[in-house]
Amino acid sequence: MEQKHKDFFDQVYQVVRLIPKGCVTSYGAIANYLGAKGSSRMVGWAMNAAHDLDDVPAHRVVNRVGLLTGRHHFTPPDQMQHLLEQEGIKVENDRVKNFKAVFWDPTVELEL
Repeated sequence: MEQKHKDFFDQVYQVVRLIPKGCVTSYGAIANYLGAKGSSRMVGWAMNAAHDLDDVPAHRVVNRVGLLTGRHHFTPPDQMQHLLEQEGIKVENDRVKNFKAVFWDPTVELEL
């Protein structure tokens, strides 16, 4: 992996570690916070690579409308939903219910 990608992935992981239990954020919100608006796909790649990192709660990162688009990278695929539900987040049809109520925006919650 190129060093610049590794550095970006590490920055993504630092943000993801700060998402409180019972909250979710989106790929785009993380990219925006990191000053890389439009790089939500790169955040997704970072999340796909994070599943071997026990200290990165990748299950708390969903798409911009609350869909569990990363679920296929969990083993088993319903593990993402299970982890969210353990934290009190309701999921129906692979989508976070009351998404806006549990959405954590790093740009608002973290000082730049």
